[in-house]
Formats: sequence, C-alpha cells, structure tokens
Amino acid sequence: MGNSTVNISFKGDLLNQIDDVARAESRSRSELIREAARMYIARKQRWNKIYEYGEAKARENGLEEKEIMTEIASVRRERNRAK
Repeated sequence: MGNSTVNISFKGDLLNQIDDVARAESRSRSELIREAARMYIARKQRWNKIYEYGEAKARENGLEEKEIMTEIASVRRERNRAK
C-alpha cells in the first residue's frame, strides 16, 4: 500500500510539543506522528490480547466480572497489610 496524505488538526500547545520532540530527535513531524500511531496501535493490540486471555480464563473458571473485582480488591487488601 502506498502513502496517503492526511490532514490532522492539533491545538497549538500539542503541535509545539510535537515539533520540539521531532527537532530534538532530528526527524520530521510526520515521522514522529507515524511512530506514535504505530506505538498506540501496538499497545492497544497487546491490551486486547490481555483482556481476551482474562475473559477466557474467567469463562474456564466460571467467574463473573463482579467476582473478579472482589478478588482483586481482596488481594490488594492483603498486599497492603503485608507492607
């Protein structure tokens, strides 16, 4: 697939930050924004896999979301007591 040009609006402060980072790293604004998009997509995909794994394990063990949240709270209380 070839490149496509996209127009994006940024508030001035954010655009200034983008330009500062791009300049500090000696690259273009476009390169910085492309990398940011790739990193965002990769992070979302990793989290989706984590959620899918958790949902599968919950189904395997017959757990519902409320029970999971109760268990998480319990573990956190125990950890805090141990500190």
